[in-house]
Amino acid sequence: MDTAVVTHPTLIDVKGCRQSYHKEANVDLVVLDDVNLTLHEGEIVALLGRSGSGKSTLLRIVSGLLKPTAGSVTWRGIAVNGPTDGVAMVFQSFALFPWLTVQENVELGLEAQGVPRAERESRAEAAIDLIGLGGYESAYPKEMSGGMRQRVGLARALVVHPDLLLMDEPFSALDVLTAETLRTDLIDLWSEGKLPVKSVLMVTHNIEEAVLMCDRILVFSSNPGRVATELHVRFPHPRNRLDPAFRRMVDDIYAIMTRRAVPVPAPTAAPASPLSVALHPVSTNLMAGLLETLVGPPYGGRADLPAIAGVLQLELDDLLPLGDALQLVKFATLEEGDIIVTQTGRTFVSAETEERKQIFAKSLRDHVPLVAMIRQVLDERWNHRASAVRFRDELEDHMSPEYAEDTLRTAISWGRYSELYSYDEEAEQFFLDEDETEAARGMVPQA
Repeated sequence: MDTAVVTHPTLIDVKGCRQSYHKEANVDLVVLDDVNLTLHEGEIVALLGRSGSGKSTLLRIVSGLLKPTAGSVTWRGIAVNGPTDGVAMVFQSFALFPWLTVQENVELGLEAQGVPRAERESRAEAAIDLIGLGGYESAYPKEMSGGMRQRVGLARALVVHPDLLLMDEPFSALDVLTAETLRTDLIDLWSEGKLPVKSVLMVTHNIEEAVLMCDRILVFSSNPGRVATELHVRFPHPRNRLDPAFRRMVDDIYAIMTRRAVPVPAPTAAPASPLSVALHPVSTNLMAGLLETLVGPPYGGRADLPAIAGVLQLELDDLLPLGDALQLVKFATLEEGDIIVTQTGRTFVSAETEERKQIFAKSLRDHVPLVAMIRQVLDERWNHRASAVRFRDELEDHMSPEYAEDTLRTAISWGRYSELYSYDEEAEQFFLDEDETEAARGMVPQA
């Protein structure tokens, strides 16, 4: 029952958390806004959402490594001000020192705490045995597989006996089988009471992973990151992925994450810039491949997202951006956990190569403002050339430099495929080739 959870002591309490970054001469870039989170002893909680929804930022705030712009964070009722004792973190990358042995890597945290050498060694050996690496104490990271190195990272976090274990996509760098083995081992240790922690807070983009491991799931929306939905997972461990109730919960979360929120602009708000929408770095080959798969049997133009993800072995962070890109150009729609091919998408699939490019070009000009703007600028310039810096700077007014770069590179790729424009990598300039220039002369009114 929920009451059993809330009677457990509170470890972390986050209220009204906001994180933004100031951009000179522009509005602040808001990463998190009004995030509330309470974490109790005895539970595993997942922060689930798409890339860029601020999950990892919140994890750093909880750890005390990052101070929020606004809001409060308390640890056992005391305001967090810097790194917190009793909290340890496992990172997405293995983050091991290559010149240290497994034993030495695991002992680092204890050494920093001033723990005597004999106790350090015994506790490190116990942690190494616990996560299944007994006998590898003298090995170096280069001698180990990715899964073994991540186990070392886990042992290094557990050896300090933290009350709260933070995990930032700890399995995403591993192959499927290794990740599954490590997940199962971790849950077994938790269920048996062998993990020396009181609670776990983990960031993930894998829906099945969240349902498989966690007691609660906080689903984040993006731009800015907010907790859109809180779900309680009531299945006992060990959990069965094939259980109909398990599959229904996975389907429900896909539906939540593909549901489009209806924006409610403030009466005095300025109109959104056409360059405020980030483009996912999705290749046209992947877009065409998914469309062809969806139109063919057995889907007939409509598929359940969890099912197609399983068939194509795509993670959430691969499939949803692909679906978003197809939805942006009106080749497909995402509805309640399904992806549905539109008539334009079907026409694209049935067309030959050159016709596909024309269909894609029209969709870009009609529905992707950045691509349309680049082409318009090129059409109007006397030499039909324009620097990429101009567009990158405008994009950075509305998003992080990383997203701006991804968006620009995607616009370059899509524009090249559709033959709307070309790109000079060395000069970092968009330009029209001879055929495109002739087309531009026919479209731009003569003075």
